[in-house]
Amino acid sequence: MELNPSLEEHIVWQHRIAPMLSDLARNAIDIWHYGFTEMLNNAVEHSLGKSVVVELEITSYASSVMILDDGYGIFKKIKDAMELEDERHSVLELAKGKLTTDPDNHTGEGIFFTSRMFDEFTILSGDVFFAHTSPSDVDWVLQRRRSSSGTSVHLKLANQTDRTSREIFDRFTEDEDYGFTKTIVPVDLVRYGDDSLVSRSQAKRLLNRFDRFRTVVLDFEGVEQVGQSFADEIFRVFARAHPKTNIVPINESPQVISMIRRALGSST
Repeated sequence: MELNPSLEEHIVWQHRIAPMLSDLARNAIDIWHYGFTEMLNNAVEHSLGKSVVVELEITSYASSVMILDDGYGIFKKIKDAMELEDERHSVLELAKGKLTTDPDNHTGEGIFFTSRMFDEFTILSGDVFFAHTSPSDVDWVLQRRRSSSGTSVHLKLANQTDRTSREIFDRFTEDEDYGFTKTIVPVDLVRYGDDSLVSRSQAKRLLNRFDRFRTVVLDFEGVEQVGQSFADEIFRVFARAHPKTNIVPINESPQVISMIRRALGSST
């Protein structure tokens, strides 16, 4: 399909995708409706590309969709817009949620919630590969040796899923108007390779935009140790400066717990 303002994602959904998924239960259709239209809209309004290809595959077990555009590349665009040092930093920002390069017209919630609704969610752009597999809270990133142009988004969901879009929204909201107030951030995304998390600059990269949330859950899965400065910047310096943001660590190793306690002890 040609990428231009006249390409409307809800029309593509109604006429090309929804009829193929009509045998699925209502909860699965609702997830597909949300995820597909959000991802196609991103290609239409943000990719700066000329065309987009949509591939739908249905098996007896699961359905999957691939959306490929020939645009600028999502990670590169985020890197440029936020003046980041590396395209891999873009993945960390995506994992937090509330990220958009067009704040006047978008909330930045689409990719975050879509990644949590589907069994498998991946983005390949440039030489960076981002993936989230539900129900895990862990996001992961790989850097490929070969770079690809444009952006490729892959969505996969079991046909008999009991997941609902409402439960995903409920999980990351803490008020009656369903404001996006809570996020879960994998701390491991700050690292590159075997890098140790020891510096304040690494902590500040992680903390970027945390003040937009009421609760930030830091998932230390896969992180065996952190430095004193890293922990101090998060749990003492940031906490003092942003008392309305509650930071909750989970899956900490004994060493990480020790460093967090040390930082909290210094704040008293």
